[in-house]
Amino acid sequence: MAAASDSLLRVVACGSVDDGKSTLIGRLLWDSRCVMEDHALALARASAEHGTREGLTDFALLLDGLLAEREQGITIDAAYRGFETPRRRFILADAPGHLQYTRNMATAASSARLAILLVDARKGLLEQTFRHARILALMGVRRVVVAVNKMDLAGWQEPVFASIATAFGTFAADNGFLEAHCVPVCAPDGDNIVHRSARAPWHAGPTLVEWLETVALDDPSASAFRMPVQWVNRPGEHFRGWSGRIAAGSVRPGDEVVALPGGAHARVASISTFDGDLPVAVAGQSVTLVFSEPLDAGRGDVIAAAAAPPPVAAALEADLLWLGREPLLPGRSVEVRIHACSAGAIVSAIHCRTDLGTGAACEAGRLATNEAGVVELALDRPVAFEPYGDSRPLGGLILVDRATGDTVAAGMVRVALRRAAHVRWQPYAVDRAARERAMGQRARCIWFTGLPGSGKSTIANLLEQALLASGRHTFVLDGDNVRHGLSRDLAFSDADRAENVRRVSEVARLMVDAGLIVLVSFISPFLADRAAARARFEPGDFLEVFVDAPLDECMLRDPKGLYARARRGEITDLTGFGSPYEAPAAPDLHLRTAEETPEASALRVLRAIGSGQRDA
Repeated sequence: MAAASDSLLRVVACGSVDDGKSTLIGRLLWDSRCVMEDHALALARASAEHGTREGLTDFALLLDGLLAEREQGITIDAAYRGFETPRRRFILADAPGHLQYTRNMATAASSARLAILLVDARKGLLEQTFRHARILALMGVRRVVVAVNKMDLAGWQEPVFASIATAFGTFAADNGFLEAHCVPVCAPDGDNIVHRSARAPWHAGPTLVEWLETVALDDPSASAFRMPVQWVNRPGEHFRGWSGRIAAGSVRPGDEVVALPGGAHARVASISTFDGDLPVAVAGQSVTLVFSEPLDAGRGDVIAAAAAPPPVAAALEADLLWLGREPLLPGRSVEVRIHACSAGAIVSAIHCRTDLGTGAACEAGRLATNEAGVVELALDRPVAFEPYGDSRPLGGLILVDRATGDTVAAGMVRVALRRAAHVRWQPYAVDRAARERAMGQRARCIWFTGLPGSGKSTIANLLEQALLASGRHTFVLDGDNVRHGLSRDLAFSDADRAENVRRVSEVARLMVDAGLIVLVSFISPFLADRAAARARFEPGDFLEVFVDAPLDECMLRDPKGLYARARRGEITDLTGFGSPYEAPAAPDLHLRTAEETPEASALRVLRAIGSGQRDA
C-alpha cells in the first residue's frame, strides 16, 4: 500500500557557491514546462536587467528572488518551487551554499526525501560539498543524485566525470547513503537535466529528472502505526476525536492502540476526515480517530499500535546542528519540540563535536554556530519517540531558546538514555509550604549579577543582615566561597562558568524548597546561563538583580585586587577585562551603584521583596 505522502516528494538542491544550483533548477522548471507565461515574461525582463549571460536567458533568476541575491549573484534564502512530471509531483528547494547560511540549508533538508548535490566539474569535490553531504545524511536524506555541472567547461571529458563519480561513491558508502547516482550536466544548456545530451554519448545512465521519477523510496505505511496527537477535536458534546497526521503505518476501525507516554489503551471506533469516514488510513494522511472507550491523551502524545509501541524516555542522546548565535554550553536550558510535543530540557552534556568537512569527531566543551555534535538532553517529562534513523517524524526535534523563542538547533534522536530510568522523585512528608508556614516567610532566590567590584557581595550581605533582623531565615551563596568547595574543580572557561552557575542554581533551588530566602552573589556573565538558572524555579521564585557599575568605577574600587592582577597579565580571563559580560536586558531590579550607597541599594531590594511573609 503506497503512503499518501508519496504523491508529493520534497527535494533539496545544494552544493558549493557558484556550482550552479539556481541555474540548474531554473532550467529544470523551464524544460519541464512548469513556468507560467507571466513568469516567463518576468524572467526575460530580469535576464536583461540582472542576467549574467548576455543576450541569453539567465535561468537562475527564476529562483533568486531577493534583491540581495541578484546583486551578489548568490542564493541566501531557501527558495521553493513546485513542478511535476508525468510520473511524480515535486517541491524543490534551492538551498544556499555559503557556510553562514547553513541554517537555511539544514531547514530545507529537514523535510526532503531526495537531494540534488551540485559539483563543479572543474573543481571536483570540495570541503563544502562534503559538508553539505554530511548535513544531508544527518537530516536523514539518504538518496542523492550528484549533478556534475559545467561539463562543457571541462570539455565533456569522461575521465573527469568518472573520477568525481568514483570518489563520491566511496564517500556515500562510508556515510550511510542508500543510493548515490551521478549525472554529467550543463545547467544553462539543459544537458542531461530533462533531455538526454548528445554531448555525452558515453553516459548511459538516466537523466536527472529520470532519476527523480524512478528512484525507489521507503514506504512508511509498512511500519507499525504511529500518530502524534495535534489536538483533541470536540466540536460538540456528542463528539470527541483525536486529530493528527499519521507518521507511520496504517490504522483501521477495530485496531487496538495505546496512547503514550501515559499508556492508556483503547480500540479505534471510526476514522473521520472532512470528506467522511475511512475504512483505513495510512501514513501521510491527516485524520481524526474516534475510540470505543474514553482515552486520556492530549496534544504531544503519540497514539500507536498497542502490539508494537515506540519507546518512551525523559533523557535522550541526539545529534545536534547548533544554529544559535551564542555557543552552546552544557547546562543550557531550552525548549525541546519533538513531533507535536513540547518539553523543557537541559543540555546536560556535549559528548563530541563532528567536523562536517572531514567527518572527524573530537572532544568539545561547546558547539559554535553551524557546528554539529552529539549531546545529552534531560527533559522535564517523558516523551514518546523513535530513533531518527527509524522515523524522521518521531525522531526529529528542534531546540528553542526560552527567552527569545528563536530556533537554535536542529536535532536527531539517537537513543534513549536509561541510566536514571529507575530514579523516581521522592515526595516529602514535610513540603515547602509547611516549611514556609513554620518560618513565617515566602521562600525565593535573589540572584545578584554584575561585574567584579560592582558591589554584589556587599549589597547581599547588607540585605541578609536586614532580613535576619526582621526574623527571616536566609543564606548567602557567594561566588568566591562556592569555588572553595562545591566548584573547586572548575576553572574559568565558558563551559566551566556555565557549569558553576548550573550547580549553584540547583543548590539555590533546593534551599528555596527548604523554605529559605537565598541570596546568590555571582558574576554569572552570560545571558543563557542566567536564563537557565531562572528556568529551574517556579514563576515568582527568582528575582534577577543587576548590580550595575561602570567598568572604570569597578577598576577603581578593585576590592580584591583582581583588576590590578589583570593589568599585570596575571589574570587573562577576568570578566569585563579579558572575558565578556552580557548585561541583563530586562532585570527584575536594576541597581546603579555608582549613583547610590550600598545601604540604599540593599533597601531597594528589601522593598522589592516586600513583606516577605508567606502568601496566604
